[in-house]
Amino acid sequence: MTDPIRIRARTKEDVTEVLVLMPHPMETGMRKTDNGALVAAHYITDVRIAVAGRTVLEANMSMAVARDPLLSFRFRGGRPGDPISVTWTDNHGTQRTDEGMIV
Repeated sequence: MTDPIRIRARTKEDVTEVLVLMPHPMETGMRKTDNGALVAAHYITDVRIAVAGRTVLEANMSMAVARDPLLSFRFRGGRPGDPISVTWTDNHGTQRTDEGMIV
């Protein structure tokens, strides 16, 4: 998985709205290939989003989440120019972190 996490964060009147698109196959372990073999489970288990070093969202996910999960949430206290980082960990132990900035 080489596609970066896409992060959009905008502040308006002290409320920051964040959209995060996390490219990931999110395989349940129940799908079969054309020849009948099961595709191994591979999904995001944990997500942490921080703004200027302060955690603003922590989430636990499961195999029931669709491919390339999209998270949308709002919080108070973000300012334009603040760095925002998104880190996910999957059930294989792989971890990815990408960063953006609030506009």
